[in-house]
Amino acid sequence: MTSNVLIVGATRGLGASLATLYTQRPDHHVVGTTRAANSPATPDINWLVGIDASKPDVGEMITSGAKNLKFSTVIISAGYFGFETFDTPDWDKQVQMYTTSAIGPVFIVHHLVKAGLLGEGGKVILVSSEGGSITLRHEKEGGGNFGHHASKAALNMVGKLLSLDLKQKGIAVGLVHPGFMRTEMTKSVGFDKYWDIGGAVTPYEAAKTLASFIDGFDISKTGEFWAPRGPGDIGTAEDVLGKGLPTPLQLPW
Repeated sequence: MTSNVLIVGATRGLGASLATLYTQRPDHHVVGTTRAANSPATPDINWLVGIDASKPDVGEMITSGAKNLKFSTVIISAGYFGFETFDTPDWDKQVQMYTTSAIGPVFIVHHLVKAGLLGEGGKVILVSSEGGSITLRHEKEGGGNFGHHASKAALNMVGKLLSLDLKQKGIAVGLVHPGFMRTEMTKSVGFDKYWDIGGAVTPYEAAKTLASFIDGFDISKTGEFWAPRGPGDIGTAEDVLGKGLPTPLQLPW
């Protein structure tokens, strides 16, 4: 039996690597979204074009494009990181981060469930970040990047609330920190200088670990926040949580 997997934000970084990985599984059919008006040249993926997670119609656009496909797994990987400091807060960057990270997923999941495209036994994986954990914020990393951290904290709350709404429907909702990755997104905000010291991995390495975690994720873990790769790339993990932490690691809010 073929499992349909929807990856929102499948053209770059983690999303692209997940899409590639799932197409290599013969029992999986991959549907990916792109903001572009034309489909990328990857015929093994069924592309939904013109999908922007920061727009009010994102849910309708996805359900309309997906037609009657029923999804076993929905991974929302779309994201945006606008760099800020206390001296240079940016209103427009923050609005885009909040809408993409924490508002869009509500409407995507709502429309998929209401259209009957996501039901009992289904999984929703929301790609968050350890940066959204208030507990893990520590003075050694300082402040700044308000929109990034706070939008991920908001996404964590959204995921928790969705898990409560959908548990009776048999739909599991998970929040994940996929790991510190060597992507254009982290490079664009200057974090490439931390790649080596921070243990950053390629998106494909992160995707393999995440896909394995998703395989074992079920309703017993719904509403929980996990780091499938463990504490290794979380700079404040030992300072806050202590040593000898397990992998995968359940993260605090």
